[in-house]
Amino acid sequence: MGRKKISVVLFQLGGPDSLDAVQPFLYNLFCDPDIIDLPGAFLFRKALARIISSRRAPKVQNLYRRIGSKSPILKQTQLQAESLKSALNTLDIESDVHIAMRYWHPMTEEVVRKLQECSVDELVLLPLYPHYSRATTGSSINEWNRVTQRLHYNSMEPKLVEHFYDHPLYIEAMVEQVNIALGRFSKVDQAGVHLVFSAHGIPVSFVKDGDPYPDHIKRSYELIVEKGSWGLPHHLCFQSKVGPQKWLEPSLTRTIEELAAQKISHIVVIPISFVTDHIETLSEINIEAREEAKELGIEGFEMMPALIRNKKFIDCLADLVVRQLKT
Repeated sequence: MGRKKISVVLFQLGGPDSLDAVQPFLYNLFCDPDIIDLPGAFLFRKALARIISSRRAPKVQNLYRRIGSKSPILKQTQLQAESLKSALNTLDIESDVHIAMRYWHPMTEEVVRKLQECSVDELVLLPLYPHYSRATTGSSINEWNRVTQRLHYNSMEPKLVEHFYDHPLYIEAMVEQVNIALGRFSKVDQAGVHLVFSAHGIPVSFVKDGDPYPDHIKRSYELIVEKGSWGLPHHLCFQSKVGPQKWLEPSLTRTIEELAAQKISHIVVIPISFVTDHIETLSEINIEAREEAKELGIEGFEMMPALIRNKKFIDCLADLVVRQLKT
């Protein structure tokens, strides 16, 4: 008998691959029942999504223009998929690694249709969200269930990686990336650096309903600081608030303002909830937050480079797959 054929599906948010794709991407995002979840929302969700996406699209298009007119997420996720396939191959595991984006192509339905044409012995679902939230991993799994049911794809029970926020290799990979950013400062300046961990925010209402995301973020933050042993001041904040409802705090903007008021001269911003670059890192942090910091008198500003193909991170993903195959 030959080796088992394993398929791994990497779940990610997705991002527009052109300026013309910005509005339909936003429409898909705001159509998500795990994002817009108000009483009776099914009656008006699509209409509301059309209004929000059309109003936000011009501003968001301008932001994308500043980072190359498209999202880098698909290209970087493809690199991760190729690296994971190679890592599994070295472990004598034959695999196909697919990418299922939540709000833009390749979307979940495209991946399920591919899998229907394949002979697969075991299937592992691996969300590239280290920290579980209903808005990310939960949404991707709900979409997977809807699509597989609609397309009658139930040939096997998939194995799901729910989170990896405390995986030792993920923590080590993050420490390595923080060290890269710190290394951009002189030895003298490094002593005065404040580490600013910035996670994507979620509405407080999600947390009240039991979403474990902030607890997962806090634990990653604690483990990274402990493993890094930098002996530097550190802060945890949140970014990317949308809409009028209350979100997790403090915000990245407020944190920068407070550090500037304390005459802090150098900061490293660490995007803790992202494993690739997004508009949230390249624009919101590396352009907008950088400009704000400079205006407020912060002399040195660095952003931790994304994990992408960090070897320890890829080894972490491979280990997550192997563990699922043993269950």
